[in-house]
Amino acid sequence: MTALVLAGVGKSYDGVETIRGIDLEVAAGEFVVLVGSSGCGKSTVLRMIAGLEDVSAGTIRIGERDVTYAPAAARGVAMVFQSYALYPHMTVRENLSFGLRNMRTPRAAIAAQVNRAATILELDELLDRLPHQLSGGQRQRVAIGRAIVRNPTLFLFDEPLSNLDADLRVRMRHELSRLHKRLGSTMIYVTHDQVEAMTLADRLVVLDQGRISQVGTPLEIYDRPANLFTAAFIGSPRINLLEATLIEQQGRAGLFELAGGTRFAKRCSGLRMGDRTTVGLRPEHVRSDPVADGFALELEVEAIEALGHSTFVYGHLDHGAEFRARLEGHQDVRTPGRLTIYIDPARLLLFDADGNAITTLDT
Repeated sequence: MTALVLAGVGKSYDGVETIRGIDLEVAAGEFVVLVGSSGCGKSTVLRMIAGLEDVSAGTIRIGERDVTYAPAAARGVAMVFQSYALYPHMTVRENLSFGLRNMRTPRAAIAAQVNRAATILELDELLDRLPHQLSGGQRQRVAIGRAIVRNPTLFLFDEPLSNLDADLRVRMRHELSRLHKRLGSTMIYVTHDQVEAMTLADRLVVLDQGRISQVGTPLEIYDRPANLFTAAFIGSPRINLLEATLIEQQGRAGLFELAGGTRFAKRCSGLRMGDRTTVGLRPEHVRSDPVADGFALELEVEAIEALGHSTFVYGHLDHGAEFRARLEGHQDVRTPGRLTIYIDPARLLLFDADGNAITTLDT
């Protein structure tokens, strides 16, 4: 069953198009995360789904209903914002029940819904406290509980964890994941945080300047980015991007030359002799020991981050390109200094002159 369909959805402000033809289907019970850099339009898309922003083009369907022009209150969605938006003079119980009381829900039903939400979110002992008596994580749980009591068709989250400290964000991510499994509800979540996106999502929707760059599972997008934007946006430290030219071809086997003269072979399709490509390599795919059929590069080390379980090395190659490597365990690397690194060509991603992924045959 489809819970949400966006068909050609667009948004313009004073004639300037900011959301450009978004097409997306979300299945019932799916956890979909909209991710992208600041200003890409992800929060605007969420607000259009909620009915808080008018749609300039296209249609929005929730379940079987066309809600493109329906008021927010009639859409059956609940939204959790970055700010907790709790009423400071009301107790947790009163904050949870406020919306239901406005809808003139019977008292018994309100009590049942509030108690259910409090149990799910472990707020039972906090129901008579005021917001200023709560921690940041507890306040966010109350904000989520206020959404749960409405029993919505869709849960919409707009960067709900961005005001929390790092440790609390990790714990709240786990709580949200457990909540999704427990409720089985459809959730649309907006964030600019890659870790949140990768760990929470059933599917990721990567947005770039108001357009969908790629849709897929987190690992699909990480391992097989459709274009340079997605490749560069997803991953931390960010992917290494190097320029290369196809200098020899025998059938589908190509010989490529990097700037600086290093050569490697890779099987691919859709290229001709002399074509320039961009080569992508994730930092964790760099090796400190030789690789069969691989090649070596010399890295001028400029900075090191020793984390115990791994060592991050930052520097540049001989021809000047920036380069990042994540090596396993503790590495005896010094700065300034030089380090020989090894690359397995099977780990390389190729992109054409337009920034689109090239199909490779040896990965």
